[in-house]
Amino acid sequence: MAEENGPSVFTDFPESTSTRFYSDVQANNNFHGSGLPGIKRRGQGHGSRSWIKIDEHGNSKILELDKATLMRHCSLPARDLRLLDPKFIYPSTILGREQAIVVNLEQIRCVITADEVILMNSLDACVLQYESELCKRLQINKDQPDGLPFEFRALELALELTCLSLDAQVKELELEVYPVLDELASSINTLNLERVRRLKGQLLALTQRVQKVCDEIEHLMDDDGDMAEMYLTQKKQRKEDYFNNDSYDQVDIYGKIRGAARSAPVSPASSTTGVHKLQRAFSNLSSSKHGSISASSNGQENIDQLEMLLEAYFVVVDSALNKLSSLKEYIDDTEDLINIKLANVQNQLIQFELLLTAATFVATIFAMVTAVFGMNLKTTVFDDPDGFDWTIIITGIFCLVLYIAFMIYFKHKKLLPL
Repeated sequence: MAEENGPSVFTDFPESTSTRFYSDVQANNNFHGSGLPGIKRRGQGHGSRSWIKIDEHGNSKILELDKATLMRHCSLPARDLRLLDPKFIYPSTILGREQAIVVNLEQIRCVITADEVILMNSLDACVLQYESELCKRLQINKDQPDGLPFEFRALELALELTCLSLDAQVKELELEVYPVLDELASSINTLNLERVRRLKGQLLALTQRVQKVCDEIEHLMDDDGDMAEMYLTQKKQRKEDYFNNDSYDQVDIYGKIRGAARSAPVSPASSTTGVHKLQRAFSNLSSSKHGSISASSNGQENIDQLEMLLEAYFVVVDSALNKLSSLKEYIDDTEDLINIKLANVQNQLIQFELLLTAATFVATIFAMVTAVFGMNLKTTVFDDPDGFDWTIIITGIFCLVLYIAFMIYFKHKKLLPL
């Protein structure tokens, strides 16, 4: 086949050129293949991940979806899906979008739509509990509806499990911190200080997580527009009603017009009547659109249901935050007590050093006198057999009086306890 169609492309080049071209291609492939692990080249696409899909009837199944498919299905930008990526660490976030709610609360990362929940598949206990509890509640509420739309029931369960998890962690930390602090207050040593330092780091990390959840809920309650965006079922129903009414009006109007066009010519009076009917139909269409828009605005204002739901869990998270604040204050009080004890010990050491310095000064005077008289000097003191003894006694009494004078002076200046 190569001989019939002429020489091959690569056979027209010299052998050295072909060899160099092949080596360049191989080097280029090696360059792209030897990059950092986990980094994908542009154009390779995004790998599929395992997701758990839970519908409004409580049925769950595992799906393999890539990011692009999930973006198209839920009408979400890529920056919102980054919140669900387990490779990234983002603070707790709740985002209301046109057709979905993006939830990133601790270990629960999911996308909630008007009729399904797409949950990040994981072996974490919170994820498994969320899946089983949501399926159970949805199956129970088939015959006994509780008045909440599907997206709010899914969001409520995510908030409930997150609050329970955070509250359990707060209680566990309290049970561990208080005995350690009491032990540290009674016995200050390196081991207890190291334990308190480790627990204080855990307290600060947990406080940041609880504070972020509290701030996110408070931000949603303060913004009516964000809460209105989360009414997915109402928006879906309004959209379906709008399209149904719009298509019905179009069929009614244009069907009558086309039917009249196919019939025989009519008189001017009848044509005038048809024009009036057409104008009346257009007025009905505009009034129906205006009614749908006003209903939408009323739905945006009616956010009491979601606000009460968020407020209930805001109270729980705020209570956990207050417990952490009390725990931090207890740690600060213990640190202040330890500093006071250390300062007291330091003051005692300073007082002892002051007494020791005064005694050393007096002893130095006594030693100086005895040293002077112990030298080989000609003096009349040694003519009397008891003269040196009296010298020692007088010097000792003088040193004692001097030391007592120092004590009185220190107490007068309040350098020593009374």
